[in-house]
Amino acid sequence: MPADASKHPAGGALILAAGFGRRFGSDKRIFRLPDGRTLLEGTIERYTSVYPDVCVVLRPDDGSLESTLRDLSAPLRIAHAAEASLGMGHSLAAGIRSIRGDWRWASVALGDMPFVRGETLHALLERFFSAGADTIVVPEYDGRPGHPVTFPASCFSAMAELQGDQGARGIILEAERVIRYAVDDPGVLEDVDTPL
Repeated sequence: MPADASKHPAGGALILAAGFGRRFGSDKRIFRLPDGRTLLEGTIERYTSVYPDVCVVLRPDDGSLESTLRDLSAPLRIAHAAEASLGMGHSLAAGIRSIRGDWRWASVALGDMPFVRGETLHALLERFFSAGADTIVVPEYDGRPGHPVTFPASCFSAMAELQGDQGARGIILEAERVIRYAVDDPGVLEDVDTPL
């Protein structure tokens, strides 16, 4: 467990992986990267190498995928988004509801973004922990916002009620304290929407 996370109240990475990848043409979560790992495995391994706790949001019918993920070396929490087909907001809400009794902060990540660097994740956590209470930290690369976005527990009630496909954008726009933290890492923007 990294020192920067272990010194702070419980929290972790919430990886949204309940989408359908319609633009990809197949289930991109099990698409093989050049190193042999699946896309979702690559993302999970990036976050488990940095975060003290990781929760992955899947669909209720993802039994085979869930079994595969539970065989990974790092322990994972699994949350199920019964209404994932209605949009990302439903998946995020389901994930937040599953962890809000245990976590005091959460970094929301996307399951198709395995390329963010470990040192970037460490830097984002350090910035969040030094920012004080009730601050949201958003990474930016070349002036564009990316992921993961780290939220304090004070946002969880609103996040647990999200619907549709907008995610937490509205919560970020309405928040009083948002830090947009510039990073030299295109991985905070790079998702995989077509086969590599």
